[in-house]
Amino acid sequence: MKNIEVNQIINPIPATDGAGVKLKRSIGLEPNYFDPFLMLDEFGSENKDDYIEGFPPHPHRGIETVTYMLAGDFEHKDSTGGQGRMTAGDVQWMKTGSGIIHSEMPAMKEGRLHGFQLWINMPAKMKMSKPEYHYIDADQMTLHKDDEKQVKVIAGKFENLKGPIMEHNLDPIYFDIELKKGKKFYFEIPSKHNSFIYLIEGEIKIGDKIHDKVKGSTLILLTRGENLKVSALSNTKFLLVSGKPIGEQIARGGPFVMNTKQEILQAVEDYHNGTFVK
Repeated sequence: MKNIEVNQIINPIPATDGAGVKLKRSIGLEPNYFDPFLMLDEFGSENKDDYIEGFPPHPHRGIETVTYMLAGDFEHKDSTGGQGRMTAGDVQWMKTGSGIIHSEMPAMKEGRLHGFQLWINMPAKMKMSKPEYHYIDADQMTLHKDDEKQVKVIAGKFENLKGPIMEHNLDPIYFDIELKKGKKFYFEIPSKHNSFIYLIEGEIKIGDKIHDKVKGSTLILLTRGENLKVSALSNTKFLLVSGKPIGEQIARGGPFVMNTKQEILQAVEDYHNGTFVK
């Protein structure tokens, strides 16, 4: 089986979204889509002014959004009736389908906020499907722990542990991994998947080939293969995310991601004439 190596190292750039929330964006700096992944943001600050205005009500169509909280509290509400207060370790997995309007607002006035939002594309045949909202409490997630590592399974399967997101059309893998200095993490990934690692803290080496130093908040796009090996050069924490590519044309207009420009224009028209939410 083929070893997985580093394909590209991307340093996130500062950005703002919502009502001025400061974040680091590493996927979605058009046109760097990484099929099926459309956007990846890391948000986090000790300064309330960087996040306090949050993400007031806004629409989406044609994508899935996955929000993962590491620290702080966020309140979610949407047009399907879904709502929940996210705390550390919780995940919100939303399939926007034909259209959803939602808000994500800080449920805190000070303190540390830290988390990630990932946008996943939906195939054309599912873009106008009924929206779904899944709130996954931290206690619902399976956790593998041994003397070398800790693996939190959000989607996919690690050894005998299954995450709460299974039977998904893209067979996604979403792990939160903590690996101790000097130890290695091994995992087998389907050969046709596109995969990346997002390093949160520490320093790692991937595969057997020489690559540039990878330390701190950094996105690492991986080559296709089956055998992944990650070596921890210090105590480290990182996300491993992988999924089956869709291979379809992408048309994006702000919060809408469809297959054609006409479909984007229709989404905008639906939103403005009040027929967006079915």
